[in-house]
Amino acid sequence: MVASDWAGLGFKDLLVAAGIDPRLVKVLRHETFSSGRTPYILWKTQEPEFQVYQSHQSVSRRSDLRYPIWASFVVPPNRETLFVGLYAASLVGPLPDRTICPLEQTERFGESSDLYRLEPLVALSDLVGRLVIDWNAGTRQWIQYASRHRPVQEIRSKSYEPQFPGYLELTENLSELEALPATWRGLLSAASGVYLLTCPKTGEHYVGAAYGSGGFLGRWRGYFGGGHGGNVGLKGRESDYQVTILEVAGSRDSHHDIVKMEDRWKRKLQSRSMGLNRN
Repeated sequence: MVASDWAGLGFKDLLVAAGIDPRLVKVLRHETFSSGRTPYILWKTQEPEFQVYQSHQSVSRRSDLRYPIWASFVVPPNRETLFVGLYAASLVGPLPDRTICPLEQTERFGESSDLYRLEPLVALSDLVGRLVIDWNAGTRQWIQYASRHRPVQEIRSKSYEPQFPGYLELTENLSELEALPATWRGLLSAASGVYLLTCPKTGEHYVGAAYGSGGFLGRWRGYFGGGHGGNVGLKGRESDYQVTILEVAGSRDSHHDIVKMEDRWKRKLQSRSMGLNRN
């Protein structure tokens, strides 16, 4: 659709067209951050876990969530409000004690959290990952009425794929790398250079170099699942490291040149004396 096709169109108009009374719907905008992860990343990479995440809600929100239908949205890196589905919602009761939150990886308890049964609805399912709306002012109000006008900003021809931020702007958790868009993974496999791993638990860092087949991504795969990639300082550590790129090698840089870059960054960041490097 072109912009003129949805000029003046609101999300509540889409609900009406689908035969749903907007007065029966609450809209939820999920944006919580936890150790670098967001509901958008959880939806994009582990969609069933995202459904579990949104089925756990604070007891204090019970009156807000008594509506029989929820319209769920997430916030990608570009800060849009992206539609991810309609759900028939019903309160089950207190959340079982010590239930692990899929996003925060912390325990939740029944005295503070409720469990909801969520059944995906067919209505508007063709717009999942394609519909972007204007949330209007007050993004702190993450639960709102669907009957209020929220303009449709865009209906894309295909699901959203964020633009590659550039090598030096990339910051991801190792656990999320395989779920990155194919174009991103291709770019990371084609480039070599120096990278930094940071432990979210201790703040310790490790400087490494990628110069073999598969580029950065090929090297990082050696750390998946708690691996250490052959590095003494990382052995025996269970951590979902955050990875970022410090320097990208040029097309004429040799293996020896990249090792020199790596050594320079180790000295700059003092990763031998204050980090996890052991050579």
